[in-house]
Amino acid sequence: MRTLIKVLMLSLCLIPSAFANSAFLLSILSLDEATKKIIKESKSKVLDATTEVVNGNNVHIIKVLTADGRVQYIKVDVDSGKIIR
Repeated sequence: MRTLIKVLMLSLCLIPSAFANSAFLLSILSLDEATKKIIKESKSKVLDATTEVVNGNNVHIIKVLTADGRVQYIKVDVDSGKIIR
């Protein structure tokens, strides 16, 4: 019985690695985290935020209203968290 419990616990620990290729589990920076990062760094108002695949990479696209009234789209790489220019 103890061996069975150990095998089941080990199996539960290994399940996430079986799905490592899915975009959901590979996302390092969530959309919420990226939005908060943009608000903190740019002092802009976020109007919209989505995640899309651009050139095979997952990218958060955040629509902001700047202090001078302009609308900008800021792209953030999901895996690295870096802003894409």
